Amino acid sequence: MTKTYANLIDGELVTTGETLEVLNPANEQVVGLVPACGQDELDRAVTAARRAFKDWRKTSQEERQKVVQGIAAAIKDNADELFRLLTTEQGKPHAQAQQEIYGAAGLAAAQSTLTLDDVINQDDDQRLSRTRRVPVGVVGGIVPWNFPVMMAIQKIVPALVAGCTIVLKPSPFTPLTTLRIAELIKDVVPAGTVNIITGEDSLGPMITSHPDIDKITFTGSTATGKKIMEGASHDLKRITLELGGNDASIVLPDADVEKVAEQLFWSSFSNAGQVCIAAKRVYIHEDIYDELSAAIAEYAKGVTVGDGSQQGTGVGPIQNKKQFERVCELIQDAKDQGYNFLVGGEGGDPSGSGYYVPITILDNPPEDARIVAEEQFGPVMPLMKFSTNDEVIERANNSEYGLAGAVWTKDTEKGVEIAEQLETGTVWINEFMHLSPFAPFGGHKQSGFGAEYGIDGLKEFTYPQVITVKRDAVV
Repeated sequence: MTKTYANLIDGELVTTGETLEVLNPANEQVVGLVPACGQDELDRAVTAARRAFKDWRKTSQEERQKVVQGIAAAIKDNADELFRLLTTEQGKPHAQAQQEIYGAAGLAAAQSTLTLDDVINQDDDQRLSRTRRVPVGVVGGIVPWNFPVMMAIQKIVPALVAGCTIVLKPSPFTPLTTLRIAELIKDVVPAGTVNIITGEDSLGPMITSHPDIDKITFTGSTATGKKIMEGASHDLKRITLELGGNDASIVLPDADVEKVAEQLFWSSFSNAGQVCIAAKRVYIHEDIYDELSAAIAEYAKGVTVGDGSQQGTGVGPIQNKKQFERVCELIQDAKDQGYNFLVGGEGGDPSGSGYYVPITILDNPPEDARIVAEEQFGPVMPLMKFSTNDEVIERANNSEYGLAGAVWTKDTEKGVEIAEQLETGTVWINEFMHLSPFAPFGGHKQSGFGAEYGIDGLKEFTYPQVITVKRDAVV
């Protein structure tokens, strides 16, 4: 019998009469049922969060840290169950699911140590002026399907540490692991501080427009981010948007081909390419292009695409049918345009069971090709030649996105010099996808604005308040 999962509202596990089916993308079988919440359930959750905020905002930093550390412990202590459930609903291989679960626990533990200390602006005979940070209020969090647990924790934890309460909406494609975590933390978090509700995509605009929600934090597509920004503008909600990316990797001619090939492959194909900061455009200097492209293609041939729960699988399925069809469309477009494929080129089989797309690597498509200009968000890697550093910097920056990028070279000084000219929020030298809980992460241009992680991310959940005391005043 298929399990029905409950939402967490005001410290209670709640179900609804209507439910949504959650599919395993590896075989398209139903693996869980979740509540189909609407305005009534949202109102109840927001009311609980608003009521809880009155007390939670007054708690000490130590009390908040203890609660967040309890969340981290609950995830870590149940990691074996959680990563298997995550693979079942999301599709990523077990090893990558483990990384997400343990990463989420580690993120919560690390961010529990962050503090927002008062800043003294003036302290003299005339007056004492200090800036303190005060919680913004009730937060609405909207989470995507590619890293559902990490993104949920990425929103819950800083909200709580800052003194806010939260109403969180998981993606309808991947709510199960988050709801299981809700069960585990029900008695860890004070009632109403964390509320997790599920529903169709239509629930998102209800959250964005709710008059008793003070801030929206969203991770997802740029198109949806624009709609959220528009909806939040009506009552000037604070917003943090982490949106799309078309991240460029630049490989200089001194890079070690043998060492770089495997790393470059996984920088594009981890989580079947469904990573906002994956390498989606790979620029290789013409001096090593043939050798490195052949090495990447050869490595790719040894990677198995399949069910993430099966031993030996390196790349799992696309998470949902809509994204599967989009990736297949981009591959077909590249094929119709006559572009050369080093690996793959056939797309997925829509008549088969599961949303599998073969590993696909393109050989030097033009800059205006859709597969280069658009964010593919799937297991497709376009490799392109470049001649000069100035040329490749211009090509890498020629995008509406600006989330992340990477430079691969033995000359780290040269790598930094190039990195400083890239119009992105994060640039790695000789690695990929490393995010620190203590460093800000956010995008430039249409990759969003605001920050997550670190002190900068924590400040996103607060207002500055300046208190000034006039000394020796006559009153």
